[in-house]
Amino acid sequence: MATPNPNTPDVLSEEILAEALRECDEIIRQAQKESEALLAAATAEADKIRRDKLDAARAEAARRSELALATIPVETGRLRSARVESILKNIHDETRRQLLARNFDCHETVVTLAAEAIRRMPETDFVLKIPAADHAAFGNKLAEEIRQRSGRSPLNLTISADPTMTDGGVIVQDAAGIRIWDNRLLSRLARLWPELRRQIAMQTSLAGELVGGTGVSPVSSCRQTSAPILKHTGETPVPLPKP
Repeated sequence: MATPNPNTPDVLSEEILAEALRECDEIIRQAQKESEALLAAATAEADKIRRDKLDAARAEAARRSELALATIPVETGRLRSARVESILKNIHDETRRQLLARNFDCHETVVTLAAEAIRRMPETDFVLKIPAADHAAFGNKLAEEIRQRSGRSPLNLTISADPTMTDGGVIVQDAAGIRIWDNRLLSRLARLWPELRRQIAMQTSLAGELVGGTGVSPVSSCRQTSAPILKHTGETPVPLPKP
């Protein structure tokens, strides 16, 4: 049998084709290796990114949780303050309502408040202004009662009906109108309220009311608020400017 000539075109073509197939297989194997390496690297990078994002999300959630927890005492304090102010306002309003309702001994109140002011004024001649209704109801002995209660003598007291007064109490002024002390009930409430609200908050334990849920009744609390308005408290009445 004759041996094929290696230099013939057919033989050369077959060899070239075989070499090309070998190179193609090598390229494919190398490409597969590179693809696998790239895929593994991409998978690792994706896992790292996922872990980093999870860690960042957890850190952000923890930060927000801490911020939210930090605002709780502040918000609780704000709500407490608002609640205390609401309770105190109710007490103030109920006290004012009861003062205007005059459900107390108005005669005794006028005597007490007038004598309180007179004891703190050096003059001996005074004009006392009271509501017209009280002037008609209290009779002619009012001046003498005030004089005795003040413990001062001699005193010249003139009781005057003031139609503009509607809230009870008394305005005391010297005869020249230089020194005027306003002991009307609502005026006293306005003067004494800053100190009264502090004492009420302490004595009724409003902070405990907010924590424990125990109600504070404006009606009951205003009884202790009204008392210093209607009697001597040791305060120095505030002078009003002469009209």
